[in-house]
Amino acid sequence: MIAAMETQPQVHPQAQPLSIPARPELTGGRRVGVLLSHGFTGSPASMRPWGERLAARGYAVEVPRLPGHGTSWQDLNTVGWSQWRDALDETLEELAARCDAVVLAGLSMGGALVLRLAADHADDPRVAGVVVVNPALATKRLDVRLLPVLKHVVPSFPGIVNDIKRPGTDEHGYHRTPLKAAHSMMRAWPGVVADLPRISVPLLYLRSTVDHVVDDSTEPLVMDRISSPDRTLVRLEDSYHVATLDNDAQRIVEETLRFLERVSAPAR
Repeated sequence: MIAAMETQPQVHPQAQPLSIPARPELTGGRRVGVLLSHGFTGSPASMRPWGERLAARGYAVEVPRLPGHGTSWQDLNTVGWSQWRDALDETLEELAARCDAVVLAGLSMGGALVLRLAADHADDPRVAGVVVVNPALATKRLDVRLLPVLKHVVPSFPGIVNDIKRPGTDEHGYHRTPLKAAHSMMRAWPGVVADLPRISVPLLYLRSTVDHVVDDSTEPLVMDRISSPDRTLVRLEDSYHVATLDNDAQRIVEETLRFLERVSAPAR
């Protein structure tokens, strides 16, 4: 038993989940929560500075570690979209139970997941808005068409981790891309796209002008298909894909704080 325990992958401290309670005395007496989701093969490390800055302004913050992440890429190959979606939904329910309003936010696959949640909870008045950073719901890469076959032939491809312009920054993700998990994610995309019109809450879309992971296929899908007339698109000119840890991280925080203050205000 001791030997088996010693072989278990260790989770880096920065990749651990983050949970910070609300401080309503800083937010006008209302308890406002933010659910932050990291991306595919990433970890809570990519969301931690963003979450900590929001928490410092009084917002409750939850950054779960999605199943299969933060340990080894082999673990990620044993789970898929439904487990990631269910983990976020459970966190949303827990957060909403202790808050007056909740905003959903995500990076990359995390952006796709929170759009999925927003569509699924379209009739839930507790969900006040959505923030996405370089979300992934489509790709122009032709090799993804081979994933149904490739996933049975090779377990992984080279990773997509640390697409960050700022030197010396680490998102503590995997350096291999597990193909079974990647296929599960991409199979879920059409369903999310089909349900985008169900989203009527305000949306803040933050998009890096240079992104080596997610191409420009997703932006028009989201911006043109959601039903909300309250849609804001912000260009991030000095960051790559993991913009939450990059040179535009401060701008992401500032834009998010303005968005939170606006969408979580009590109805008049």
